[in-house]
Amino acid sequence: MSRVLITGMSGVGKTTVLRELSRRGYRTIDTDYDSWVLPDGTWDEPRMSALLASDSFLVVSGTVENQGCFYDRFAAVVLLSAPVDVLIERVSVRKNNPYGNSEADQSAIRQKVLEVEPLLRNGATLELDARRPVPELADDIERLIAMSNES
Repeated sequence: MSRVLITGMSGVGKTTVLRELSRRGYRTIDTDYDSWVLPDGTWDEPRMSALLASDSFLVVSGTVENQGCFYDRFAAVVLLSAPVDVLIERVSVRKNNPYGNSEADQSAIRQKVLEVEPLLRNGATLELDARRPVPELADDIERLIAMSNES
């Protein structure tokens, strides 16, 4: 079965797109919640390995330092991206996650866009402009899922 990773910077809309895919009937895991990320900011490798060894179809979202260790277990890695000013605006007004409300958080986001996003781009199989409407982004990911199921 296919597994897809949705990744990108804070505020890009990973959780929102994942919620839409879940609404459409896909099994989803948002690794920002439920202790998938260890205190050092990496995924719990044994737990993630067990999840990805399951037989079910799955869409995972998250951005962590060791995610590249798992790329070979995903049919696709989708990078959601948007200009840094869009990210800062989104994190400053969201209610479901306090990260991004402080100046220090926003400064860290700006730095990660410069340092981390290029690495994510290099590992991605598809990059989508996260300024587009969520249903359109979910449609694109569904098409990717259909193509990976045909292979």
